[in-house]
Amino acid sequence: MDTNRVVEISQKVRENISKVMVGRNDTIDLLLTALLAKGHVLLDDVPGIGKKMMAKCLAKSISIELKRVQFTPDLLPSDLTGLNVYSQKTSTFNFKEGPIFTNILLAAEINRATPRTQSSLLECMEERQVTVDGVTRKLDSFFLVIATQNPLETQGIFPLPEAQNDRFFCRLKNGHPTKGDGFTILTNNESKDPFDDLTPVTTKAEIEAISQETNQVLVSQEIQEYMMNIVEETRNHEQIIGGISPRASIALLKGIQAYAAIKGRTYAIPEDVKYLSQFCLPHRLTLRGTGAYSKSEAQNRIIGDILENVPMPSGQAVG
Repeated sequence: MDTNRVVEISQKVRENISKVMVGRNDTIDLLLTALLAKGHVLLDDVPGIGKKMMAKCLAKSISIELKRVQFTPDLLPSDLTGLNVYSQKTSTFNFKEGPIFTNILLAAEINRATPRTQSSLLECMEERQVTVDGVTRKLDSFFLVIATQNPLETQGIFPLPEAQNDRFFCRLKNGHPTKGDGFTILTNNESKDPFDDLTPVTTKAEIEAISQETNQVLVSQEIQEYMMNIVEETRNHEQIIGGISPRASIALLKGIQAYAAIKGRTYAIPEDVKYLSQFCLPHRLTLRGTGAYSKSEAQNRIIGDILENVPMPSGQAVG
């Protein structure tokens, strides 16, 4: 495995996105981790933080196609997947592709669409294919859903069901910038939009190549056992219904491999597990009650408590 190549390409993409998304290196690294692990991303944050811009910068940095869909209550499944259109000239039905046939689908305010429309994403997110009128069509091998939602609003929304949440690799927040980063953002946008000057720094082929290389990262038996101890705690927790699924466990494993590669290592360490678990696991929890906390706060709190209580393996455990 050529870790230098993974680090070099990741660094180029990170620096490029940072020209627009100032002070967001940690979030960018997590976005790159999801990209290399072939996982979908849920950006759950307040308006104006740059959720959609983050996705657009990623697509522009890699020179891949991005299609943005504004999710609304009247959006139909066929508006995403496409539909068969009758041609009077040929007396046949021709399939018209929907925006889901792309590399990155930016699902803006995904929780504003009805459950029926949300469910149209389940097949494409899990199997990277779409079935319309009994015919299954493959999506591009490089397919990623980046969805946004505003956690503050409660009117006119349809919360994502458990099955949908479980298909997202991670849930991320940009958060407000620091005062210093805020000054830099103002300066960068004073005379022009820095996004306009953004140019590609790598290609889809290069990203797919290093994504394959991350599968070679060693995750030792000790670290896998540490992962499963965390997973098992979620399944036995009194406030959690069901706990973490095998799909989530596999996603976490792939994420750990990708994150270690981005950091220039050919092996995973326990800290990778603990760090990524904070973003890959909470949104997958179904809780019995949240008390004084919001749902996301309660999920984060419970995972945080579990991570504090489950002992980490000593040393790097690379063998």
